[in-house]
Amino acid sequence: METLVAVAILGTSVTAFIAGLSAGTVATGAQDTLSTSQGLAQSQVEYTKSRAYNAGAVTYPAITVPPGYNISAVVSAVPNADANIQKVTVTVSHNGEAIVTVADYKVNR
Repeated sequence: METLVAVAILGTSVTAFIAGLSAGTVATGAQDTLSTSQGLAQSQVEYTKSRAYNAGAVTYPAITVPPGYNISAVVSAVPNADANIQKVTVTVSHNGEAIVTVADYKVNR
């Protein structure tokens, strides 16, 4: 009888440990995706700002991204401003789900 109780306790402990490892792995994967997306978004903003200013642009070329990721850089006019400033909104998606959206301004200098 004592052996059965000990085996039951050990089995419960091992199951809880494996569930904890599984949750940790999922959380690490989600954090890795978020971190990669933030880095890609910042790189795209810097790349866009380094490109030649195009007053009629609706988008700018995207940087190369790892498989599974997609990036877009959409340009919009800034209300009540001259034509020498644009708002650039960068969105990074992973497997079709938007992860990070960053907005910044590009100025014609």
